[in-house]
Amino acid sequence: MSGSVSPLAPKTFAEMPSVRGVRMATAAAGIKYKNRTDVLMMVFDTPAAVAGVFTRSKCPSAPVDFCRQNLSGGVARAVVVNSGNANAFTGKKGREATELTAKSAAKAVGCAESEVFLASTGVIGEPLDATKFAGVLDDLAVAGKEDFWFEAAKAIMTTDTYPKVATRTAEIGGVKVTINGIAKGAGMIAPDMATMLSFVVTDADIAPAALQALLSAGVGPTFNSVTVDSDTSTSDTLMLFATGAAAADGQQVISDAADARLDAFRVALNDLLRDLALQVVRDGEGARKMVAVTVEGAENDAAAKRIALSIANSPLVKTAVAGEDANWGRVVMAVGKSGEMAERDRLAIWFGDVRVAVEGERDPTYSEAAATAVMKAEDITIRVDIGLGSGRATVYTCDLTKEYVEINGDYRS
Repeated sequence: MSGSVSPLAPKTFAEMPSVRGVRMATAAAGIKYKNRTDVLMMVFDTPAAVAGVFTRSKCPSAPVDFCRQNLSGGVARAVVVNSGNANAFTGKKGREATELTAKSAAKAVGCAESEVFLASTGVIGEPLDATKFAGVLDDLAVAGKEDFWFEAAKAIMTTDTYPKVATRTAEIGGVKVTINGIAKGAGMIAPDMATMLSFVVTDADIAPAALQALLSAGVGPTFNSVTVDSDTSTSDTLMLFATGAAAADGQQVISDAADARLDAFRVALNDLLRDLALQVVRDGEGARKMVAVTVEGAENDAAAKRIALSIANSPLVKTAVAGEDANWGRVVMAVGKSGEMAERDRLAIWFGDVRVAVEGERDPTYSEAAATAVMKAEDITIRVDIGLGSGRATVYTCDLTKEYVEINGDYRS
C-alpha cells in the first residue's frame, strides 16, 4: 500500500450495513508481509446464487481459471481472497495452491469444493504458499461477522491507498433489499471483462442466470469503462452473490433478468458498480486528477468507446493533465491513432466548458487562461465531437505522475 492517501479519495466512507446471509472474517497470514491483514473469507451459511465476469487476458491467473470452472454450478458457499501474491503464471504449483485452498475452505464451511470461489492479487510469477492461509480458514469460517465490510475491503488492498466500499438499496416487488460491494485496484487497471477485484453481495432472491445477465450488462459502462494505465490484469475478477435472505420478507424469486420487478434493482446495482469503478480510478497509482473522457458523434457507440479509450490511455494526454497543460493537440493525436472513422475538419474538442478546437483548428475564441483554469481542477472533463454519427461513450481515467513510476519501479522490493 502507498504511504499516503490519494488526494482524490472520498472525504467520507459509506456506512456499510449488514447483508443477511453472508459473514466475513480476515487474518494476517504473512503471504508477503508480516503483520498485515492479507486473507479475506466470505461465508454463505446457505447456498447463494453467484455470477461473475473475469479477465479476458490470455494469461489468466490460477484462481480465475478455478472460478470459471465453478461458475457454471451457480452456487456459492465460500469465497477466499488473498493479497500479496496473484498466483498468476505459476504453472502446476499455482493449480495445486488453488486446489489446497478450495479443499481447506470446503472443509471449514462444510460444502463442496465446487461451491468455493477464489481470488488472488499481488505479484505475478511468484509461487503462492497456500499452506500459510489454508490453516486459518477453519477459524475464519467460525469467526465471520455480518458487519465487517470495511475491514474486508482493507484486507484485499495492495497498492491501494484507501478501502473501496459502496452500498445501495432497492425494492423488488415491494420488498426492500440491500446491495453491498467492495473493490480493490490502483494499478494495472484496464479491466476487460485490474489487478482489479470486486465482490458484491445482495440479500435479494435472484436466480443465477438472471444474476449473471444483470452483471454482464452492468460491467460495460462501469468497470469496463475505466483505465489507469491501459494494462489489463491477469486477475480481474468481479463477482455478484445473491443470498436470497429477502425471501423471508416475502420477496418472490426472480428468474428472468428482463422481469420488470428488477428495474429498480438494476439501476441500484449499476450505480453501485459505477461508484466502485470510479473509486478505483480515483486511487490510480500516483493520481492527482480524475478525468472523464466523453466522445460523441462517432460512427457508433463501440467506435466512440475505442476513441475515448485511445484518449484516456494516451501517456501524452495523461501527462499533460498532470502538468495542468491544456494541450488539445494530444487529444487530436489520440483520436487520429484510434483506428476509428474520424475527419480532421469535423472535430470539436472541449476541456470542461471551454471549446478549444473546432472544424479542424484552434477555436477562434480560444482562451489559454480559461482552458488552464479547467486543468487546475481535481476533476476534469474532456469532450470530443467526431461529427460523423450518433455514437457516444464515456470512459474514466486519471493523470500520469512521477509517483506512478516510483510505485511500479520497485513494486517487487
